[in-house]
Amino acid sequence: MNASKSRRLAAAVMVVGALTVTTACSSGNGSTGGSGAAPSASKVETSKVAIGTAADSVGPAVAQAGAKKGGTVDMIDRDDFSHLDPGQIYLNYNAEAALLFSRGLTGYKVAADGSQKLVGDLATDTGTTTDGGKTWKFTLKDGIKWQDGSPITSADVKYSIERTFAPFIKSGPIYIQGWLTGSPDKYRDAYPGPYDGKELDAVQTPDAKTVIYTFKDAHADANFTLAMAGYAIVPKAHDTKEAYDKKPFSSGPYQVVEHVTDKSLDLERNPNWDPATDPIRNAYPDKWHMTFGVQPKDSTQRFMADNGADKNAFSFHNTVAPEFVDQVKNDAKLKDRTLNGLTPYVDYYFINNTRITDPKVREALVRAFPHQQTRQLSGGTSYGDYATTYMSPTVLGYEPSDPFDTLKKPQGDPVAAKKLLTDANAVGQTIVYAYNDTPLQQKITEAIRIALEQAGFKFVPKPLPAKTYYDSIGQVKNEFDLYWGGWGADWPTGYTSLQPVWQGSAIGEGQSNYAHLDDKDINAAIDAAAKIADPDAAGKAWAKIDQDLQKKAVSIPDVYQRSLSLYGSGLGGVSFDTQQGLQYPLNIWVK
Repeated sequence: MNASKSRRLAAAVMVVGALTVTTACSSGNGSTGGSGAAPSASKVETSKVAIGTAADSVGPAVAQAGAKKGGTVDMIDRDDFSHLDPGQIYLNYNAEAALLFSRGLTGYKVAADGSQKLVGDLATDTGTTTDGGKTWKFTLKDGIKWQDGSPITSADVKYSIERTFAPFIKSGPIYIQGWLTGSPDKYRDAYPGPYDGKELDAVQTPDAKTVIYTFKDAHADANFTLAMAGYAIVPKAHDTKEAYDKKPFSSGPYQVVEHVTDKSLDLERNPNWDPATDPIRNAYPDKWHMTFGVQPKDSTQRFMADNGADKNAFSFHNTVAPEFVDQVKNDAKLKDRTLNGLTPYVDYYFINNTRITDPKVREALVRAFPHQQTRQLSGGTSYGDYATTYMSPTVLGYEPSDPFDTLKKPQGDPVAAKKLLTDANAVGQTIVYAYNDTPLQQKITEAIRIALEQAGFKFVPKPLPAKTYYDSIGQVKNEFDLYWGGWGADWPTGYTSLQPVWQGSAIGEGQSNYAHLDDKDINAAIDAAAKIADPDAAGKAWAKIDQDLQKKAVSIPDVYQRSLSLYGSGLGGVSFDTQQGLQYPLNIWVK
């Protein structure tokens, strides 16, 4: 699953580019600039995730207080969606929009308090497994239909997986394909796709309502994997291959009416969607009109002005522009329509464990690090909460822990750090710090230099060009000791939160173990946790791994990223999706 992991990493780590220029695949808030509020060491906000029951999987969705049907919602954003074909969807803003017209076997039901449950979407529940996750069985609901009124069957589900093997599907997740064939990197060699008439034997449909996946190995959280937008369904009868990316066929509450590339996307109601089958989606608006090419500065000003059609507008991806952060946070009139949501992304300062092998030296780096100063430069509290764990608070199994008193001393503790260096006979140890050579990162680098030198390190900064930053730090034999990076889990369990970044098998060019950690105990614990079928027991196992990573001081967790955004006063039900780090559309209604 290396390719899929690297794509999710790209979605998270491109935040560093947002410090200078917002990118199409940026999915975190990036630096929002401004001074922000005074940093505090307050309790970390968490987001609850659970697995729902068959009863939770019954529609309709939970109604929003005061909501009504009708009207048109406007969405303004900088970028058009790079993909609408489910098989091609990986990036978060594509996935969030696809919720309006595509459905999968499972999905997330959002409660009024923001907590989320994995539930059956097209399926009657979240699936069953009797062998620890090697075989998964799903039963489809009654009454689920395509936009033309034809029934959705198990054959559609099977075909949708089969077409993800086709050569033109290049951008979506590849977890399921690798698990079905046992060939994560060469799954197309095992099966070429359905277009030559061949079927994938690892997916069986004994009847029109039953689908069974048989993996080569156990994957206890495959029902979470299948909730990814990249595994939503596509009908064989209406599969236009590459052209499907521009106008998908709807299984959700809305259907695509017109899509003008880089300009607009219009959706209207799908008359054959039945809310009684859908526990996830409230389809209040009659229409959605989405306009592209609006820069964050312009959208921020329009939301602040709140005039005309902008009263009924929101934005998936555009956050508050840096120059307006302080104004937005301090304007009481904007408070009721401001979101400062917790995203699934965690910022780290990776310690190169190949070069820094002494755990006391690594702990000294952790204790000396100036979180308060670097966060303040990056936007203050609007940028994120101080991180003390390797898993995000949005992940199932997260347990708060602060072994090095980061929350008590977010400015760093040079006295404790210098004592560790003294005990290790390492005062004066050189730290080569690689950074993205931008004006903001230059300021952040200076703050880090001051803190580390106060602790007794010799600091050597190494500026890198923005275009080659990740290529440089991604080299296995790089010449750096410390460097920034970020990560967001593909689904909210410990597996994609920890395995791709901290297991030894993820060391390599183009992979995501930037710390070059190859710890036999951590490796074994990750393998064991991945096989635990019970979600609560699995969560505890992942939390234990997180705590072990902390104790070993393998890197420096820095910030749980946040996203600051606005929307128009004419909308109700606008909330923040902690799984994608974006504004959430499924409960929106026009006042």
